[in-house]
Amino acid sequence: MADLVYRSVMRDIKQKILDNEYPGMRLPDERSLSEIYAVSRSSIKRALGVLAQEGIIFKKRGSGTFINPLYLKNQSLFHYEGSNLGVTDSFRTDGKKQGIKLLDYQVVPANKDVQEELFLNENDFVYQIKRLRLIDNQPFMIETGFIPIKITPTLSPEIVNGSIFNYLEDKMGKRVTKSFMTIGVSPSDKQDQDLLKLSSTEPVGIIDGIFFLDDGTPFEVSNMRIHYKYMKYSTFVSLDQEG
Repeated sequence: MADLVYRSVMRDIKQKILDNEYPGMRLPDERSLSEIYAVSRSSIKRALGVLAQEGIIFKKRGSGTFINPLYLKNQSLFHYEGSNLGVTDSFRTDGKKQGIKLLDYQVVPANKDVQEELFLNENDFVYQIKRLRLIDNQPFMIETGFIPIKITPTLSPEIVNGSIFNYLEDKMGKRVTKSFMTIGVSPSDKQDQDLLKLSSTEPVGIIDGIFFLDDGTPFEVSNMRIHYKYMKYSTFVSLDQEG
């Protein structure tokens, strides 16, 4: 329950940031935020800590907590509302409408590659899910994912037409908090050209990712093929770590 509280606060603060509701780009102090949201200071600290990790806010010693102007100027095209995820299930594009078209939903035996990536046994089954993501009805990403049935035995086509990560958290009490991703580009193939409206000479961006639950269990292996016009990835690097 405590996890859900801090994440609810984090989402609301992020929404207020996007809506320019903080004068002078400055957030209220932790005590004030604790009173505003009627939650503990520890929940506020955790919410602000995740936002700082994502590069959305920063603390200026002796002055308070401020919004990172580069975040507002260069928001990633899509992002997940969680820590350590650069690509995900929830994206925002200046008020444009998002959409998902389910292309394929099957239960299949995990092949050797998927077994290795998701730490599965030879007889384990996975959901094979292919979705087309759209912005204002314009396709921009083909997403193919494999999810172990033993983690989410009730994952129906109706659920995968929305946010899988949000369902996982809201209904099953599990969170995806880390990912390992490889980012590159490739010539577009026939499927890319048909679904993303590309010409034969236009490329696609490719992101291969493995997403992990907060206990370290691999949850999904995913391949994302992205229209090159939307291929923008932002990350935040901290330089104050020792080592």
